[in-house]
Amino acid sequence: MDDAGWIDRFVRHLEFERRLSPLTCKNYRRDLEMLRDFAATSGVSGWDGLDEEHIRAYSAASFRKGQSAKSIQRRLSAARTFFRYLMREKFVEKNPIASVSAPKARKRLPGNLDADRMARLLDIPGDGPIVDRDRAILELLYSSGLRLAELTDLDCGDVDIQDATVRVTGKGNKDRIVPVGRHARKAVLKWQRSRPGMANVDEKALFVSNRGTRISPRSVQARVSHWARRQGIDVPAFVRNPPAGIEP
Repeated sequence: MDDAGWIDRFVRHLEFERRLSPLTCKNYRRDLEMLRDFAATSGVSGWDGLDEEHIRAYSAASFRKGQSAKSIQRRLSAARTFFRYLMREKFVEKNPIASVSAPKARKRLPGNLDADRMARLLDIPGDGPIVDRDRAILELLYSSGLRLAELTDLDCGDVDIQDATVRVTGKGNKDRIVPVGRHARKAVLKWQRSRPGMANVDEKALFVSNRGTRISPRSVQARVSHWARRQGIDVPAFVRNPPAGIEP
């Protein structure tokens, strides 16, 4: 199934070109090796022999084995990104995962904000790198229901705009794939254009402070609280009493 070592090549691409963390690269490899083993037992002789029906069968088999929707999302997302790489390398002509929909995780609001207050919080005014960053942070918190630590742990390669997903490393170093909404994708894209003006050259973090290094959960608390006060709304417990004196 992998005589040309495409998984190894892809993982090297993730590590050296996309600069993903060793843990993320390891998880990509694990997910792709599961797909490779499934394809081999299904009689598929190479990556170019996989089609949509194989992928749907793989997804269904994972579900029958008790895998959660989030785990299946993660596996399909890894395969989708892998096949985009194979297409870039002109090894395959199409992406068999492109039209296969992954299970959708349920959206949840952070804390106890209702939809009206959340909409007001998201509608922050102004322009500039810090506003672009804060808007992307708020949109991701709402769209993908991330924990503060999960949000601040994100690296640049963890958000896949084309796939509309974010790969999150949660408790126990377990990866999961979470959908990203349309408004969040737009906000993240705008922040990605502003980010080089704030981030240190060798910084991998998606969200950075004005020092150019990875932003901390405490700083995110302070920024959410700042915008909540500006918008005149109450905020959930996780940002109700942020520490004072933290720079943006």
